[in-house]
Amino acid sequence: MGKSPKHYVVKKGRKPGMYENWYGPGGAEEQVRGYPGAWYKSFTTRKKAEAWLLDAGTREKCESSKKSSVETPESEHGTEDSPNRRVIIYTDGSSRGNPGPGGYGVVILDGGKRKELARGYRLTTNNRMELMACIAALESVKKPSTVVLYTDSSYVANGINLGWAKKWRAHGWMRTHGEPAMNADLWDRLLTLCENHSVRFVWVRGHAGNTDNERCDKLALAASSTGEQAIDEGYERHNIKGRRMTLTENPHPTLQNE
Repeated sequence: MGKSPKHYVVKKGRKPGMYENWYGPGGAEEQVRGYPGAWYKSFTTRKKAEAWLLDAGTREKCESSKKSSVETPESEHGTEDSPNRRVIIYTDGSSRGNPGPGGYGVVILDGGKRKELARGYRLTTNNRMELMACIAALESVKKPSTVVLYTDSSYVANGINLGWAKKWRAHGWMRTHGEPAMNADLWDRLLTLCENHSVRFVWVRGHAGNTDNERCDKLALAASSTGEQAIDEGYERHNIKGRRMTLTENPHPTLQNE
């Protein structure tokens, strides 16, 4: 038998109510993340969830009791210092021209900390920037963690979730007989990083009102058009002949903290 679905109740948050999903656009996590004094719990049955939502005195009862039969999202998903903590990542990548100047943007939510990454490249493709966003994000998570990574790239999400990338790697980075897989250098890096963490890739629709996804889009666009542009050696080495390549840019992505 599969696990029973959980029901999440937000009593104090951006939009109080009952939710069937914790993560994802419109989920309970969005309603409480960073909200001062947020108040929420998870339940194994809808009946219990509805009862808790309607009980005005529940908070006082729960706070006065050290033991509770109700499981909370905090205990389920861990805290920043917990070995089972869950890191939330949003990524986006883009290029102007495809190929053309490009960039990626990343938002990382780790416990109570928020970090943003961005970097621009002088010549690359949209798919490579989508992959680079995931790579940069996972490389910044130093300890093995449970990660939920949101991407609006079906190329990335399907490549991982449908097993395409692992299949290509198993066949020497060939899609079919005689047809090489594109962006093998980046896929190889991403698969290695996924082996260091427990990563779940979740596709989200771009430009659909998801605050952190849209923030990543702005970071990527800004990085592609401003500042010093790095060289995407993997792309230029295989697509531009006769060009001498030197990497003089800062190898570390722009780091922004909030």
